[in-house]
Amino acid sequence: MRIGFALPQFGPLAHHPEEIARFARRAEELGADSLWVGDRLIAPVDPSVGYAGTDVIPPEFRAALDPFTVLAAAAAATERVQLGTDVINAPWYPPAVLARSLTTIDLLSGGRLLVGLGTGWSPEEYQAVDVPMAERGRRLDECLDALNAWWTENPVEYRGEHWTVPASHVDLKPASRPHPPVYLAAFAPAAVRRMARRADGWLPVAVIPAKSGSPDPVAALTEQLGGVRAAVEREGRDPAAFDAILRINPGVGASVDDIATTLVRAGREAGIQHAFVDLVYLAENPGQALDLVQRVLERARAS
Repeated sequence: MRIGFALPQFGPLAHHPEEIARFARRAEELGADSLWVGDRLIAPVDPSVGYAGTDVIPPEFRAALDPFTVLAAAAAATERVQLGTDVINAPWYPPAVLARSLTTIDLLSGGRLLVGLGTGWSPEEYQAVDVPMAERGRRLDECLDALNAWWTENPVEYRGEHWTVPASHVDLKPASRPHPPVYLAAFAPAAVRRMARRADGWLPVAVIPAKSGSPDPVAALTEQLGGVRAAVEREGRDPAAFDAILRINPGVGASVDDIATTLVRAGREAGIQHAFVDLVYLAENPGQALDLVQRVLERARAS
């Protein structure tokens, strides 16, 4: 299994931006296969929708570094690891701006970018970017169309309901051909259908330890993957060629053994071949995070 880690972007880790390049370089030296960013903008004081089924926003979301800047720093500091976004909230960005940023990072990294897109869940974040949240699905569809045009055509032209790219010369294309692989985070039925029709792969999540009364995260993942592959097949595509990269979110109290066991089980029981671990709840600084990177890799690869 390929094993990656989130870059130091949120919470206490975000207060050490000068450590991003060192973290990325050292994680690569330790044997990490990929490095990842997410996309948080604000942490509302009185959220109308909390995080992950709760009524609150974690305090770790009160500090967030820009995902494109963090990923660019990691790209410049590394040579081998893949660089992923899980996820960029695509409806927040004009597609031309998003395409320029992603293309730059893919070129900086020599074609190591994995593009993970989603729509987010916070109404207040949509207010902050002045985008109607009710339009998020349609805007994601438009974004996918516009990104494909930007990456594969020259001149580029796109005209949609929400965004327009006038016919334009765009000579810089990604190093990945025809473009970086695009993954979608999807759980609702309509989102799963879009993903099965349009994406190169899925971005599932496993939370450990599981909440009391919640299903085993690996068993739930295995069941979800079955549904996703069936949806891909209904779209006339080959489910065996449809990828999945698992995000593991260890909560407070999760141990290195918990993480390693989940990684190993996800590979053996669900067939996951690539996963990454977000250490935001377990590390106070990048040094602690790197220690966890080393211990997780050693424990998982010894199993």
